[in-house]
Amino acid sequence: MGRNLYILAGTLMFFALLALGLSFSNIAQQPGSPGDVALWRTMSIAFFVLSLLITLAGVLSTLFEQAERRAELARQARRRR
Repeated sequence: MGRNLYILAGTLMFFALLALGLSFSNIAQQPGSPGDVALWRTMSIAFFVLSLLITLAGVLSTLFEQAERRAELARQARRRR
């Protein structure tokens, strides 16, 4: 599960960088463009924060899976004695 969250976070980070790049390009300043500079920068910040939260969820998921795995190994070692 953690790996899927990392992939999702990476994708969102890519979109955050893309939106930030578009805010500094001339595309966002042309008439008829899909938004103004403030909108692109707001989207960039939102994608970035969402990416950080999903990365945190992936780290916590991986840590809990590892703790559960080690607890199971410890239980099996106690049973063998």
